[in-house]
Amino acid sequence: MAEPANTEPRTRARRRRDTEHRLGHDVDIWVATASPDGAPYMVPLSFDWDGEALLVATPSGSPTGRNLAAGVTVRLGLGPTRDVTVIDGEVEPIEMDALPRARGDLFAERTGFDPRALATPYRWFRITPRRVQAWREVNELPGRDLMRDGRWLD
Repeated sequence: MAEPANTEPRTRARRRRDTEHRLGHDVDIWVATASPDGAPYMVPLSFDWDGEALLVATPSGSPTGRNLAAGVTVRLGLGPTRDVTVIDGEVEPIEMDALPRARGDLFAERTGFDPRALATPYRWFRITPRRVQAWREVNELPGRDLMRDGRWLD
């Protein structure tokens, strides 16, 4: 839950800890993509964070699946609007049977969702963060960058 607006802004180190906690404990994330002609799509997807990248799965024929497969970047939104983390990442499509079984098992256990068991063709997508921002209120807008060019900032 967000702190009241009159509290002191969190340090970058605190924001990073809060962000890493959310990545390790939340189960769903907003995924924003665009089609080649610019039509926007945003859907919530279950995810698993391994400390370096997020793993999501969506039907390969869905607008989001097609956009993720065709693009190289994606924007993710984690948390409520008054305590948001925005992640810009690079996308790597992975065919369902190309992901190591243990990694898929971990995803299914953590999220309660196993796309490998469905009749609809799904595809995995590995998303590596390149930029991460986190803020609660206007007093946290300065210094909201936590990661740039794939590197956590001090």
